[in-house]
Amino acid sequence: MPRLKIILAPNALKGSCMASSAAAAMAAGVVRAVPDAELVQIPVADGGDGLADVVTHALGARPKRFRVAGPRFDPLDAELAWLPDTQTAVIEMALASGLALLAETERDPMRTTTLGTGELMRHALDLGARTLVVGIGGSATNDGGIGMAAALGYRFLDRAGEPVDPVGGHLAQIDRIDAAEVDARLADVRVEAICDVDNPLIGTQGAARVYAPQKGADAQQVALLDTGLAHLADVIARDLGIDTRDLPGAGAAGGLGAGLLAFCGAALRPGADVVLDLVGLERHLAGADLVLTAEGRIDGQTRFGKAPGAVAAHAARLGVPCIAIAGSVGDDADALHPAGMHALFSLCPGPISLEDAQSQSEMLLARTAEQVVRAFLAGKSR
Repeated sequence: MPRLKIILAPNALKGSCMASSAAAAMAAGVVRAVPDAELVQIPVADGGDGLADVVTHALGARPKRFRVAGPRFDPLDAELAWLPDTQTAVIEMALASGLALLAETERDPMRTTTLGTGELMRHALDLGARTLVVGIGGSATNDGGIGMAAALGYRFLDRAGEPVDPVGGHLAQIDRIDAAEVDARLADVRVEAICDVDNPLIGTQGAARVYAPQKGADAQQVALLDTGLAHLADVIARDLGIDTRDLPGAGAAGGLGAGLLAFCGAALRPGADVVLDLVGLERHLAGADLVLTAEGRIDGQTRFGKAPGAVAAHAARLGVPCIAIAGSVGDDADALHPAGMHALFSLCPGPISLEDAQSQSEMLLARTAEQVVRAFLAGKSR
């Protein structure tokens, strides 16, 4: 009988473990059920948390650490993943400008900035990058990307000709954009912005109204931020000749999607598709008997741009069953079955606090992966 080939392709479990650690934990559980199985660990991401980790493990990228401004301007050390052979830098904006970097009491999208993300991009240019891949999930920001752009030489000026602080709360103060001192190297670099949402920049489904409350904004601040982003879009259209308002993905990361497009000429691409191409999932699926994926929460929205949904879709095209493990499974998760996710399992063994689930995530992943594979084998033996 041929060895069972199982693909382990989890996303990061936010607040718990990186995708590479999740894959290793799942492998430890699977071998208890099938000691001789051929296990292929392929950590995945969709543009949010864990992108740099995935690229480092899958492609052997070199981590490069730099001192940059954090989301509240305090200096911090952040890494990018450097691929010297292709002169590609993979930048995870959450490592410089992410919500997880702030305590609950520090979260305020009126005062946060993407400046550190732009500084990472500038450091990548110093390395000789010809391609910048920027993952724009997990942000603490709602500044329309003006912090990122300021790090690359753009100046945002008020009516008095004074620089505007590059934070979400000051967007409405921008009178004009000065591009005279923009880093000339941007003209020769391909920039790809990858994300897992398709929200427009403004409006009821825009950056502020959908995501700013998660970043600490109250109702009044949400309205001010949405107005500020609309004003920024008007100034960008007038000064740069680029319309960013209704572009799918422009609202990602508090408008950083729009900023990367307008200020860096970026292409906006679905993160999961880019990452699965990078890690070669399709190639590894050949001859596989089962795919296991995972994420912190799986629900009906998972099939729209999230990594586990993309993994399931790839597996379905090749006729490989896919089973998912999650910290929590939404009531609408049944919508994933027709999309290629054959079964869903929670890693929680019973009533358990979020803190306990997160602190024990790797042990719980291993235990659940073992039981999933045992159930799969029982079905095959009938």
